[in-house]
Amino acid sequence: MARFVQSGGNVVRELLKNKVLYLMLLPVIVYFAVFHYAVMPGAYVAFVDYKLNKGIFGSDFIGLKNFEFLIQNGDLWNITKNTLLYNLVFLALGNIIQIVFAIMLSEIAGKWFKKISQSVILLPNFISMVIVGVFAYNLFNFNSGFINTMLTSTGLDKIEFYSDAGIWKYIIVGFKIWASTGYGMIVYLAAITGINHDLYEAAYMDGATTWQRIRYMTLPILKPTFILLLLFGMGGILKGSFDLFYNLIGTNSVLYPQTDIIDTYVFRSLVGQFNFSMGAAVGFYQSLFGLVLVLVVNFIVRKVEPDSALF
Repeated sequence: MARFVQSGGNVVRELLKNKVLYLMLLPVIVYFAVFHYAVMPGAYVAFVDYKLNKGIFGSDFIGLKNFEFLIQNGDLWNITKNTLLYNLVFLALGNIIQIVFAIMLSEIAGKWFKKISQSVILLPNFISMVIVGVFAYNLFNFNSGFINTMLTSTGLDKIEFYSDAGIWKYIIVGFKIWASTGYGMIVYLAAITGINHDLYEAAYMDGATTWQRIRYMTLPILKPTFILLLLFGMGGILKGSFDLFYNLIGTNSVLYPQTDIIDTYVFRSLVGQFNFSMGAAVGFYQSLFGLVLVLVVNFIVRKVEPDSALF
């Protein structure tokens, strides 16, 4: 009992000592409490035949039938595969390109050119995906798209982009990398900025080339940041970029086999079919899969690189 009281006293002293920092943290705590934890009982919808007039807890309990239906009709496997593969490419290719751009900017000597380049690369992060969708439509439209107009002007045949599901894998990845490179680059650039420049000067005096300094100094120092961002990304590995996919693909069912992800599937279940139980089942599966994946990857990282693990 005495130990419990002493522990409580230590907590109070810690709160009073750093009250300003905890007050700054309060909005984040409230946000997660209201929008992430208070709504967790709603996951029960995945296990009932939800009816609006009966409510969540008044609807008939059907167990795992919603999950069984998803598995039997093949939708769950297809949307899981697409979401997983897209996000793995986004994570791997995105982080590599972000590191490359961050290193390139850090090596640029011109102050003004560096600032302008950083702003230009960051700009796509602030462009609405609705605008990106309109831009893509005007680029790939069969009748009046820019690409097909250029092809016909040179005597070549038009390409039916919106009938070819395979080509959209590359288009979606291209737009995603284009939009996210700037923001991720800043994270790595901040890590590079924090490196002691005396190390670079010492390496330069020892005759190390620029590539050698990048390979043996910059990249190893960026490794913990890369692993940390990778772990954070794994938590949302089944949470696709809904705004990107929906604004590029829309309701074009011809492209669904290669472009349909969990988020767009859930959206159609709710809006088109009003099947709240099915959408909740997919969402529950999505969250559970992400949790297991983070735990597994963190376990592997802890074995290989203990200092880079989340916990």
